[in-house]
Amino acid sequence: MRISIASTVIALAGAARAASVWTFSDASVSVGKASDKAVEKFTSTNRVKKTLTLGHQETLKVSLTTKEGSTAKRPHQAFLVVREASGLEAPFPLTIKESGKAAVQISQKDLPDQLLSSQLPLEASLILGSTGSAKGSITPVFDIEVRMDPGHPTPSSPAAPLRYGKLGEIHHIFRADPKNPPKIVSLVFALAVLATVPALLIGWTVLGGNLSHARKAMGKAPLSHALFFGSIVAMEGVFFLYYSAWNLFQTLPVMGLVAAVAFFSGTGALGEVQGRRLAGER
Repeated sequence: MRISIASTVIALAGAARAASVWTFSDASVSVGKASDKAVEKFTSTNRVKKTLTLGHQETLKVSLTTKEGSTAKRPHQAFLVVREASGLEAPFPLTIKESGKAAVQISQKDLPDQLLSSQLPLEASLILGSTGSAKGSITPVFDIEVRMDPGHPTPSSPAAPLRYGKLGEIHHIFRADPKNPPKIVSLVFALAVLATVPALLIGWTVLGGNLSHARKAMGKAPLSHALFFGSIVAMEGVFFLYYSAWNLFQTLPVMGLVAAVAFFSGTGALGEVQGRRLAGER
């Protein structure tokens, strides 16, 4: 029977140790100047009932003793977290001795602007935790109302933080294709080119050109003369298309084909002309 009782006691002690939780005792919060402080006490189960007011020149101080189960001890993590209704919070680490005595002080200058500009009271919670089997704890302990200095404006809410994410679709705007010069400019240069045709015919006549040989030339080498003259006209057409509609990659292959026809047909046409010149025909 004694062995059974001892075993039960040991098992209960082990279960109690395994179920130990970080908590605190002798907790109090004071607000105000050194000469005029309001002190409120609280426990892990009973928070401060009334909302504490923190003025612009006042200091809020929290004092307590941290415990692992029922033993006063120093945890690895101990924070007083001040939280806004939207979920934004600011942590303040407690200064803790090996005996578990802990304290933290907060003034308005320690609070971020987002909390200072809150229209609702701020909630303060104690967070205790450490390595080992003891469970950590989060305990709401009191509420704080921030009272700003009437002589200073309430800080405005800062702009929303920059967050990286998916952006809207980008529509690229490409540079427009180069346009032709004004029609009047094109017309002037076209007339200038056409004006050289009569000058060419006049010069050819002055230099002794003989149209009577045209029938004889076409009779001896009709294909060469026709292709050569046609290739010259076709080359002018290629230049016109390049100017009006085609791009360079469309123009170059056609230009190469026309140039090849002009070369081979021109060889035959010039050979026929040379034969007549050697025969003394002018």
